Amino acid sequence: MTMNADTSLARLALKETAESLEKQLTKLLPKADGLEARVVEAMDYALMAGGKRLRPFLVMQGAKLFSVSEQAALQVAAAVECAHTYSLIHDDLPCMDDDDMRRGQPSVHKKFDEATAVLAGDALLTLAFEILADEKTHADPRVRCELVAAFARALGAQGMVGGQMFDLAAENRDLDQFSITRMQNMKTGALIVFSCEAGAILGKADGRRRHALKGYAHDLGLAFQIVDDLLDKEGDSEELGKTAGKDEDAGKATLVSLLGVERARTQAEMLIAQAIEHLEIFAEKADVLRSMAHFVIHRAS
Repeated sequence: MTMNADTSLARLALKETAESLEKQLTKLLPKADGLEARVVEAMDYALMAGGKRLRPFLVMQGAKLFSVSEQAALQVAAAVECAHTYSLIHDDLPCMDDDDMRRGQPSVHKKFDEATAVLAGDALLTLAFEILADEKTHADPRVRCELVAAFARALGAQGMVGGQMFDLAAENRDLDQFSITRMQNMKTGALIVFSCEAGAILGKADGRRRHALKGYAHDLGLAFQIVDDLLDKEGDSEELGKTAGKDEDAGKATLVSLLGVERARTQAEMLIAQAIEHLEIFAEKADVLRSMAHFVIHRAS
């Protein structure tokens, strides 16, 4: 199968997800007319700036495996994108990764100001939890509680936030492969795993299928981060939509800096092969997720 054939299903589904997601986000964004309207404007600016929409895609495709309604899946997909966008807004702040560009446009703190950026991120994170707790997400309150708990774990001190702290603390330090992998599992991988697992939670899937989806997401997330680091080293800022080369300039520990370009690329390819193996239990129902694995390894931005 050619690369184009391998990735075509994922590309089409990503486009469809983006279109549905943006309509859903427009419905869910709060309305404000007073002085607080500035923060809502900043939320909208960040959310509607495009991006790959990988995490919402994973929610939607995971949910399809268990015949979950599109409305329920879209609710969770929107919550995930709100949380992901919050993390990007805060990552770009001068006190964090200090980047002036995101998704091909000025970062929120450059377009508005730092205080508005912090508040917009805070508001997106709290909106994400509000969406998950809504009855429209699932009629069963136990399912909603399970979603909220898993989401909190993915985002908190043992997930994304902890990974960001690890990343900041590790600048200009020599880390081994285990430490780098652990950091990436927290910072990037935790929300990717939740995105896949959410469909299984919504569909009340059995442990075996839930474990398979988490395994797929774990390996996909690590491969995604390696490719991100390869693109940071070799990519073009205009195509990436953010400043290329910043991680290397900041002395950040990555598998690319540790292993070198070729060994890191080989590691990513191995992880993608493992991710695809996890999907065997779903047979042809998981073809779009298989296509996404190929897309991740071949993407250019």
